[in-house]
Amino acid sequence: MFTRMNKDILRATLYIYPMSKRLLLFIIFSCQFSLSGQVLGLLKYDGGGDWYANPTALENLSNFYNSETGARSTVHLGEVTAENLLTSGVSFLHATGHGRIVLSETEREVLNEFVQRGGFLHIDDNYGMKVFAESELDKCFPNAEKVEVTQNHPIFKSLFKLEGLPKIHEHDNEKPKAIGYFLNGELVALLTVESDIGDGWEDEDVHNDPKEKREEALKMGANLVHWSIVRH
Repeated sequence: MFTRMNKDILRATLYIYPMSKRLLLFIIFSCQFSLSGQVLGLLKYDGGGDWYANPTALENLSNFYNSETGARSTVHLGEVTAENLLTSGVSFLHATGHGRIVLSETEREVLNEFVQRGGFLHIDDNYGMKVFAESELDKCFPNAEKVEVTQNHPIFKSLFKLEGLPKIHEHDNEKPKAIGYFLNGELVALLTVESDIGDGWEDEDVHNDPKEKREEALKMGANLVHWSIVRH
């Protein structure tokens, strides 16, 4: 049986695609979402940054998202790299860290193709990553419209109504910022800075964040995961 999210996707598909392609897409969507659900993955990258910085984050986010929506999202087991991304089944790709992220031209092309196929990329600056991540995203999506995503965008209310990006940890005493990359008007990649929502997804005893902060982070994360499916 389709969940509400699956129905949203199907309705959007029927609107966009001509009749000749609808049956095939219906079968694809039915198999993908009714059997396995959304797959979250953590990007392993080169450059020296600690891509593995938040080991408990995605599992907790997936569990929270499932409990709130009745979905059956899972976390990809094993490392996700540009080499295996397109065959991994991952639809929500997350990256984090404290330092440099360096991508080859081939890796940039793969990430571009990933979002073109319907995947969503989220990079969360765990502190010290912003400059490098933003530079790489600019190269990954040279044809994208790059703008700061404000609180009136649907990504802040797709599941939970939030007043913009939550502030989980202090970095440079600046306001949280969400930098979005849009292709054909659709948000396909997001860089979050001065927020540290990924830390808020971790086990409670990792950072000892207040319950309210962790809930804010998980709600924002759930909005991102939901957006990566329904795109509205």
